[in-house]
Amino acid sequence: MDDAAHDELVSLRRSIDNIDAALIHLLAERFKCTQQVGRLKAATDMPPSDPEREKTQIARLRALAEEAHLDPAFAEKWFNFVVAEVIQHHEQIATTGAISTDASEGD
Repeated sequence: MDDAAHDELVSLRRSIDNIDAALIHLLAERFKCTQQVGRLKAATDMPPSDPEREKTQIARLRALAEEAHLDPAFAEKWFNFVVAEVIQHHEQIATTGAISTDASEGD
């Protein structure tokens, strides 16, 4: 690999690393909000999941993905993965009043 290609690769990877860091911080903020939703649902005896909301969000995110030239199927898979974790948190909040913050437990 020549020097120019190496320098470009390093620069691109630095940008990717920055984006990854931003995504982690955004996900942390998202989960702070969903934990508040979980506490509200637990306090008012609402179910942990809301299939209608999820269906609406999937349609919205698929449309956003298309606009952003991202595979809509990938966006839906990502959303389903996140929602599964959120529902698990909501169930845990309803049962114990809190979610585990122990990283070794996979949360």
